[in-house]
Amino acid sequence: MMKLKTDILIAGAGPTGLALATSLQQAGVDHLLVDALDYAQNSSRAAVVHAHTLEMLETIGVTAELESQGMAVPDFVIRDRDQTLLKLSFDDLPSTFRHLLMVPQSTTEAVLQARLEELGGCVHRGIRVLDADQDDEGALASIMTPEGERIVTARYVVGADGMHSNIREAAGIGFEGEAYDASFILADVRMDWALGADEVSLFFSPQGLVVVAPLPGGAYRIVATLDDAPEKPTIADIQRLLDARGPTVRSLVTDIGWASRFRVHHRLADRYRAGPFMLMGDAAHVHSPAGGQGMNVGLVDAIVLGRALTRVVQGGESDRLLDAFAEIRRPAAEKVLALASRLTRAATLRSPVGRQVRNLLLRLINRVPPLKRRLALGLSGLDRRPFSELPRQSSVAPLSLPGKRALAPIPGKAY
Repeated sequence: MMKLKTDILIAGAGPTGLALATSLQQAGVDHLLVDALDYAQNSSRAAVVHAHTLEMLETIGVTAELESQGMAVPDFVIRDRDQTLLKLSFDDLPSTFRHLLMVPQSTTEAVLQARLEELGGCVHRGIRVLDADQDDEGALASIMTPEGERIVTARYVVGADGMHSNIREAAGIGFEGEAYDASFILADVRMDWALGADEVSLFFSPQGLVVVAPLPGGAYRIVATLDDAPEKPTIADIQRLLDARGPTVRSLVTDIGWASRFRVHHRLADRYRAGPFMLMGDAAHVHSPAGGQGMNVGLVDAIVLGRALTRVVQGGESDRLLDAFAEIRRPAAEKVLALASRLTRAATLRSPVGRQVRNLLLRLINRVPPLKRRLALGLSGLDRRPFSELPRQSSVAPLSLPGKRALAPIPGKAY
């Protein structure tokens, strides 16, 4: 039977929720992980895990398994049809993980859930968090279960419930930004790809960007912008995209395993904490898939928050440490949103003059090793290492007397 009182309630069992629960379970911190879906999703969606994320996931014991099920790709190349504009190689990164790890999100989630269960934890599925309110002890969350509505008492509630987060709304946290004009398509296909499986390719085109990335088992991930993408992309749709934007040597698409259309937003939560409520992952930040950063930032959020909650709940430190989590992770998301936005804008330039200037600049960067290294560090997430380091215990001043926890009121809530 599911408990109705816990230290940490986690809403959402996607990759970030699973990573946080695994971190807490490994540390012996009481928590409850719930998800509205009855079953884990089996679509691949996010498909790349970067070096810094692998470093962070290693601390909860999942990186070796991800590496065994994924595919190491050494290069990221930006092209304009047959022209190579910029080639980034990751073989000299200051990390154990000197590559892009291509692995479907469904596999990442399965590996995380297996590790959680190995440690004795679990996911409670088919349970939706409807609303939550702050109280003197933390929070009261209303959840819908197969048996009906119940109330969970929690010291802290973490929103890992995506862009339309109920926890963010309950906390009264703004989520400013806008949607991109174009829609995106995702597809996993099989094809005879002219460029092979040793690089992730980002193609620039007046019609929009297209990314081609190899996946384990011989498949390829396609990500592309379209002004009006079809609801269910077909083989013919993918073929037209590659013929118009990819290399002039034709690559024949032979099979499509999974495809979808989606809109992309560029949004960032005003803050990551309000009283007992915390945000991470897509509940806190969403952006263009250019650069493959979204899930990675969320996974690092989860590991850092897991450390902070462990130190507060189990170690007795001031919960000001949770403010420190928010203060270091939000700037990391700002950097990623800026990177993804720059890549998307550059990829979708339609002005002939603008495209010529862009291509010239990229070719120039391609000849300057320090600039290339800076870009590689940004894509790999390694330049954001400082944004994953919590302050030491002695540097976090207590907020209240021992045994008391001060909770900041949530704007717009009546108590």
